[in-house]
Amino acid sequence: MMFKKIKSYIKDLIITAIRLLSLTSLGRFLSKNLVLEAMDKKITVNHKGQSLTFSTPNTLNIYRANSFSSKEPETLEWIDAFEEGSVFWDVGANVGLYSCYAAARCNCKVIAFEPSVFNLELLARNIVNNDQVNNISILPLAISNKEAQSLMSLTTKEWGGALSTFGETYGQDGKELKVDFAYGTFGLRLDSVVDFFQLKPPRYLKIDVDGIEHLILKGGSRVLADIEEVLIEINEGFLEQSSISTKILTQHGFTLAVRGDAVLVEDSQSDQICNQIWVKEQ
Repeated sequence: MMFKKIKSYIKDLIITAIRLLSLTSLGRFLSKNLVLEAMDKKITVNHKGQSLTFSTPNTLNIYRANSFSSKEPETLEWIDAFEEGSVFWDVGANVGLYSCYAAARCNCKVIAFEPSVFNLELLARNIVNNDQVNNISILPLAISNKEAQSLMSLTTKEWGGALSTFGETYGQDGKELKVDFAYGTFGLRLDSVVDFFQLKPPRYLKIDVDGIEHLILKGGSRVLADIEEVLIEINEGFLEQSSISTKILTQHGFTLAVRGDAVLVEDSQSDQICNQIWVKEQ
């Protein structure tokens, strides 16, 4: 607790100093170049012989890059088994770590769904960093259980941040979300994505949006009929999310094949939050 207070105090001092500097032409020049320099920082990682380069403008993205091989090993193992050239939808792509890995590793055709304005630039940069422009397309809209105009609510304005929600007031634990920033945008169903953009349904689907995974499944009945495998992050302590997701996936012929270890979510870990991999019987 004391460390967080000190960190917050230092952050406030830095923000105040930057605001004062911005009152001068020299300060504005320095601020602009600090941001540009931060965005140009990169880390290259290697996983099972696959090299990837990620933009790392802050400590969160440095952590994401450095923990690439260890944070969600079941996700990487799942992607390793993808059929070459298959279609993969990454719903809640964040800055694109797994989109880039699937495209580079398996030559997948990827749709990266990410509505956060703070993550979209890094997602695009990472696609370019890894020469995957022809394999990955960004769909910058929220996905839910209906076509709607609603609020995208975020707990942080940090580049690469998570723990946000669209059209609801709760987060990944089912409790009220502590909102730091919100803006109006539009959401679609998975089924309507296929209809509106005339897309081929994916063979593989990943859903990691920190709370409304079950709503996304509700809006994808026709898409789920064609999908072979689903990786979904579930908080098993959030009973509504967990039970509805299980019911929908079971009804569509999926069987739970893998329950991953606990997922580290921002600064907390719960053994109830995990990646589940569901496979359709052939």
